[in-house]
Amino acid sequence: MANYTAEILWARSDQKFTDNRYSRQHILRFDSGIEIAGSSSPHVVPLPYSVVDAVDPEEAFVASLSSCHMLWFLSFAVKHGFVVDTYHDAAEGVMGKNAEGKLMMTTVTLRPEVKFSGDKIPTQAQLNEMHHLAHDECFIANSVKTDVRCEPRQVAH
Repeated sequence: MANYTAEILWARSDQKFTDNRYSRQHILRFDSGIEIAGSSSPHVVPLPYSVVDAVDPEEAFVASLSSCHMLWFLSFAVKHGFVVDTYHDAAEGVMGKNAEGKLMMTTVTLRPEVKFSGDKIPTQAQLNEMHHLAHDECFIANSVKTDVRCEPRQVAH
C-alpha cells in the first residue's frame, strides 16, 4: 500500500505562549511540495489567535471527503461513457457532540451538482447510482465515524 505524508509546521516566534495568547497559524506542507496556510477555526479559537483566511482542520476534513467522492464519481462516469463538463460540490460539515460528549464532526453532507454534455446523459437513477458507488469506494469516507451523506442535485446539462 502507498504511504501519504503531510508536514505541519508551526513556530512560536516571539510570542510568550504560556499565556495562551499565541497564533495558531501554521503551514500544511504536502508531499507534492504545495504549502497551504493553516489555522485553528475561528469558531473554536477566537480571533486574533486564529486566522480567518487559512484552512482549518474542520474545513480540510470536509474538503477531503468531498474531493475523494468527486474523484471516484468521475471514474464511474467515465466507465459508463458519460461526459462530465463540471462538478461543483457545496459540501458542509456539522460539528456536534458524540455519545461520550466529545466534539466531533457529526455529519458531512455532500451536495454535488454535475453537468454533462454529449449524446449520453445519465438519468437521475444512474446519477444516484454513480454517487452511491463513489461513496462506497471513497477511502476517506470509509475511514471515519462521521455520518457522511450525499445529496446529489438534479442532472444538469
